[in-house]
Formats: sequence, C-alpha cells, structure tokens
Amino acid sequence: TTPAKHSDARQRVTHSGKDRNGDITSIGTPGQYWSPRAKTGAISDIELGIHTYHVQWPEKRTEIRVVNGANGKYLRTDRDNTTRNNLADLPDL
Repeated sequence: TTPAKHSDARQRVTHSGKDRNGDITSIGTPGQYWSPRAKTGAISDIELGIHTYHVQWPEKRTEIRVVNGANGKYLRTDRDNTTRNNLADLPDL
C-alpha cells in the first residue's frame, strides 16, 4: 500500500446521523466524497481493514470502533470516561 492510499484510508468524522432513539445510523464529514457512510458500511470498512474512522476532539483524537452490543454491532468512540457513546455528541448529518 502506498502512503497516499494509507492516508486516504483514514477518515476524519465530524458528524453523525442518528435515529429517533439516538442510535447512530451513519457517520461522515460534509463535503467529503465518502460521506455520509451508513453504519453497516462503516462497520464493514473497519472490520475488513479498508478504512479507519476517527474523531478529532479539542483535547484528543479517538478512533471509532465496532462494538458487539446486545442488539448487534454498532459504532462507538470514547472521548471520556463515561459509558456514553460520544458519537452522539457530534452534530447531525
């Protein structure tokens, strides 16, 4: 893999789509060719090593990871020490 391809595979996420229950349905960065990316596609990207996704918070960068929850797989990032999924803190897509 060339360095350019590798850097292209790291996607910065600034927004998230949420359903009426607050569950994350998509992630993205407005104006980017890959955005929005549906939750199922992003999960596949991460699990297959095609792309990584991260959020750059003011205090640090956090990777978005796949978690096996009671209701199936979901996307999550941990900005702090709470049990809350911090992707919900991002502006809506």
